[in-house]
Amino acid sequence: MPLIIGTAGHIDHGKTALVRALTGHDTDRLPEEKARGISIDLGFAWLDLPDGTRAGIVDVPGHERFIRNMLAGAHGIDLVLFVVAADDGVMPQTEEHLDIVQLLGVSRAITVITKADLASAERLDEVRSEIAVIAAGTLLEHAPVIPTSVVSGQGLDELRRLVAEVAASVPARRQNGRFRLPVDRAFALQGHGLVITGTASAGEVSAGQRVRCLPGGQLLRVRSVEVHNQTMDTACAGQRVALNLSAQEAVAVERGHVICDESIEQTTTRFDAHVRTVTLPRDSALKHQQRVRVHIGTAERLGRVVLFGQDAIRSRGAGYGQVVLTEPVFAVRGDRFIIRDETAQRTIGGGTIIHAHAPMHRRTEPGLTAWLERLHMGHETDAITAIVERSDDIAVPVRAIEDLLDLAPGSADIGAVPGMHLLTLDDERICVTDANWESMRRQLIDVLGTFHRAQPLSPGMEMEDARAQVAARLTPRIFRALVERFEAEGAIARQGSLLRLPTHTVRLSTGNEALSRKLAELLAETPSSPPDLAQLVAASGAGRDSVVEMLRVMERDRTVARASQDIYFLRVWVDTVKATLKERLPSRGTVTPAAFRDLFQTSRKYAIPLLELLDREGVTIRIGETRRLR
Repeated sequence: MPLIIGTAGHIDHGKTALVRALTGHDTDRLPEEKARGISIDLGFAWLDLPDGTRAGIVDVPGHERFIRNMLAGAHGIDLVLFVVAADDGVMPQTEEHLDIVQLLGVSRAITVITKADLASAERLDEVRSEIAVIAAGTLLEHAPVIPTSVVSGQGLDELRRLVAEVAASVPARRQNGRFRLPVDRAFALQGHGLVITGTASAGEVSAGQRVRCLPGGQLLRVRSVEVHNQTMDTACAGQRVALNLSAQEAVAVERGHVICDESIEQTTTRFDAHVRTVTLPRDSALKHQQRVRVHIGTAERLGRVVLFGQDAIRSRGAGYGQVVLTEPVFAVRGDRFIIRDETAQRTIGGGTIIHAHAPMHRRTEPGLTAWLERLHMGHETDAITAIVERSDDIAVPVRAIEDLLDLAPGSADIGAVPGMHLLTLDDERICVTDANWESMRRQLIDVLGTFHRAQPLSPGMEMEDARAQVAARLTPRIFRALVERFEAEGAIARQGSLLRLPTHTVRLSTGNEALSRKLAELLAETPSSPPDLAQLVAASGAGRDSVVEMLRVMERDRTVARASQDIYFLRVWVDTVKATLKERLPSRGTVTPAAFRDLFQTSRKYAIPLLELLDREGVTIRIGETRRLR
C-alpha cells in the first residue's frame, strides 16, 4: 500500500544522514547543499519494506530560513520520523516542526534520537526527558523512541521494523476521487521536456491522460508516469510521482501549482476554515484582519485572516474564520494549511479548510459559526444539508455539493439525507430542501389561484409565465422536473405547457353564455365574410377584452377558428370549405386566391386569411401564388 514517510527536526540533527543510512540514497542534490553540509531544499528517496511496499521518503530542511521549503514537502505525510540529535537535544526548530506536522494532521510518528554514538546513557536519558516534555498531548506522546547511529548502525534495523509495522496500520487512501498532485519540483529534462514531481493527494493518473494545471487552467497530456524511478502505467494517491508532460503551447509550471484531473477548473482566493494557534509569545495572538503567509500544499500565498465570533485567537486557541488570499490557489475541503507571520519569522498556527469556495460573510451574520461547526464537525449528511440550506440556489446540483465537500463523483447519498428531495434529470441529480420544496409548491399554487381568479375562462397558465413568478432563477429544465413531481403529488394539473389547479374548470356564467351565443349568431349571419373583431365588439355591446377572451374560449371549444388577428370564422364554415375544396379540386389541381374568392363568394379581405388558415391546418400547400391540396 502507498506510504509517504517524512522527516522533521532541527538543522544539523542528522535527518539526511539517517535517510541515507536507511535507503542508500543521498537526498542532498544541490551543489550548495553538498558544499555547506546542510539541506536547503526538499530531498526525495524511497525505502523498500519487507512486504514489497516501496515507501516514498521526503527529507525536509531543518534551518529556520528554509521553513517554506519544509512546508512544501510536509503535506501528504503518513508517517513522520521526528529527529532529535543526542548531542543538541530539543532545539527551536524541533518544536516548530512538531507544531507544523501536528497542524498538517500527521497522526503517526517514530521519534528518532540520532548521533547516539556521541552520547552517554545519562545524556540519552536527558534527551528522552526533553522529548517527553514537548511530546505531551501531541502525536509524539505515545510514539516509540529509538536511539540510532548512522556510524555504528545502532537502531537502524529496529527502525526499519517499526516503519514496516506502521505501514501495515496506515488506512488505505481514497483512490476514487479526482486526481490531484501539488507540484514540489518542475524542471525541463533534455529530450523529454517538462517533468514535475510531487506527492499525489487524491485519485489516479495514467499515461496518455489529459490533466490540468492550476492556477492557470492550461491542459497538458501525460507522456509517462514514474513512481520511485520506475515507469508505471498508473500512479495513485499516496505515492511519490514524476510526470513527463506535454502541451500544445509553453506552460510555466512551478512549485505551488497543482496538476489535477482535467474536469477540475476552480481555484480560490477565499475559504472558510477552522483555525488553531500554536504556543505564542506572551501577549501575542492571531488577530482579526491580521496579514499572514498561508501555506497550502506546496503553495505559499500572502493573505489575511477574518475571525468570526472573536477578535483574536490566543496561544493554543481555536476558532472559525475566513482566509482571504492575494493570489488564487487550488484547495478542497479538508485540506490542511499553515499560517506564518507576514515576515516569515515564525509559525502562528494553521487549520482545516471547511468551505473552499466561500462567499464573503458578515461577521454579525446570524448562525454563521454554528453553520461552520456543522460543516466542520458534522457527519457527511449534516454537511450536505448545511451546504444546501445555505445555498443561494433553490435547487443545488449534487455534483456541486460533491465538489465542495471533496466527495468522489456519484458518492453523495442524498437519499440518506433527511429533509431533502432528489430530482434526477438524465445524468444529473438535483437536490432541494424540504423547506424550498414546500415553498415552491405553495407559491405555485398561489400563483395559479391568482391567475384563475383573474382569467376564469383560461384553461391554465403558461409554464414559463409561472416559472418567471415562482422561481425565475431555476432553469426551465429543472422547473419542468419540479412541475412533474408536483403533478404526480396531485398539487397541480398540466395540459401541454399549461398549468392549472386540479379543481379549476372553465365554466361560463349566464352572461358569458349569452355573449358566446351572440358572437356565434353574428358570425353565422355572413359566414364567408364575417364581421371583424372591431365590428363584433360594436355589435355585441361587450367590452373588447371580454370579446377577445370569449373568442379564445370558443376557439378552444372549436366553435370558431381564428384566421388572423382580427378575423374569426365559424368552425362549421371552415369544415364546409375543406369539404368543398376536396370535392371540387382535382388531384394535383391548384386554385388561385381569386378563384378561391369566387368559389366561396367572399372578398380578398377574407379569402387570404382563410387560405392561410388552411395552410396552417395542413389542408393546402402554397406553391407561388396558388394552392393545392396537401
